[in-house]
Amino acid sequence: MKQLPKPTESELEILQILWKKGASTVRQVNEELSRHKEVGYTTTLKLMQIMHEKNLVTRTEEGRYHIYQAAIEEESTQKLLLDRFIDTAFRGSASRMVMQALGNESVSKDELDEIKAWIETLENKK
Repeated sequence: MKQLPKPTESELEILQILWKKGASTVRQVNEELSRHKEVGYTTTLKLMQIMHEKNLVTRTEEGRYHIYQAAIEEESTQKLLLDRFIDTAFRGSASRMVMQALGNESVSKDELDEIKAWIETLENKK
């Protein structure tokens, strides 16, 4: 099985934009990033070039523009990052992570109902 590259926090921010908006130019990504924090165009460009080298994004040329697209799927990336997080922060225990999250957060009734329904679905699969 091919090992998925682990994106850095900055790379993940760019991937989230590409997953949401689809194929985009560096300028489009930079404009979206700039809504939340101060980031220069050349910084975004360099990050996206590195991401291309790491096979996190693909790049095609359209005229004088480079169009970037996520090369890895959102769901598989989330699973990879979550698995690593559970292993390192909770010694591999998903239940510890869930209990910590629910204990530190005020959870709405709707969220609890959704969690219960998900647990019931998992139990019915077994």
